[in-house]
Amino acid sequence: YKMDTLILEPSLYTVKAVLIMDNDGERLYAKYYDDTYPTVKEQKAFEKNIFNKTHRTDSEIALLEGLTVVYKSNIDLYFYVIGSSHENELMLMSVLNCLFDSLSQMLRKNVEKRALLENMEGLFLAIDEIVDGGVILESDPQQVVHRVALRVTTSCSPLLTFMMLL
Repeated sequence: YKMDTLILEPSLYTVKAVLIMDNDGERLYAKYYDDTYPTVKEQKAFEKNIFNKTHRTDSEIALLEGLTVVYKSNIDLYFYVIGSSHENELMLMSVLNCLFDSLSQMLRKNVEKRALLENMEGLFLAIDEIVDGGVILESDPQQVVHRVALRVTTSCSPLLTFMMLL
């Protein structure tokens, strides 16, 4: 088959991975949704490659190792959303923007490494609301923040919930 004659079946499995790295290229968060990089060693090598290719550029999209990578940096963090080479960049960008905007609201506009590390539970919950198994569930940051707040308050003790409301 030639690539231009091959018709690709549409799939809900849009996102292959979500990564967050610090400004040294160290992994702060990584979630892979398929077996493109099955071992931690392969994942780390890919992450090193992706960081080296993107950390000095101002663009937002890269093609790397047959994958589409959309990314954004802020202060000392690099955010990446990865999909297949034939994936719609706008869909991947909507995931990236939703993640960043959700974190920005949750961290009160203080999207930097220290604040993120202090709020990893919120990051995990936000990503779970945005992507599940590679399927995009939500692209509205307001909805994500609302659902994360509900999940945090329902899992806390009543006293802690009360204190959070003060």
